[in-house]
Amino acid sequence: DVQLQASGGGLVQAGGSLRLSCAASGLTVDDYAIGWFRQAPGKKREGVSSSVSDGSTYYAESVKGRFTISSGNAKNTVFLQMNCLKPEDTAKYYCAIDLWRPYGLDPTEYAYWGQGTQVTVSS
Repeated sequence: DVQLQASGGGLVQAGGSLRLSCAASGLTVDDYAIGWFRQAPGKKREGVSSSVSDGSTYYAESVKGRFTISSGNAKNTVFLQMNCLKPEDTAKYYCAIDLWRPYGLDPTEYAYWGQGTQVTVSS
């Protein structure tokens, strides 16, 4: 059974940084994407960034140049380094796995989800 554990959220001032971690377990395939998504109260869940097992990465326009996704030394671990945070980045952040190409940032394509971690950016 595929499971994901997200961590690293917290409260930070605007302009600050946070690093989110996502650890996936139970994966039995070598071709997959691990993505980060966020959802603010009253808003739709949106894609933030994803990392594909072949090294490809995707970013939402709103985070390009500020956020960086990377893979950890441990297999199936992905980090999201978030710099220059803005109040509008405040949301609950989720990591998820997509097992079928094509990969991207459409949350409806991701089948497995973690429990989420809260990121709050104060102005």
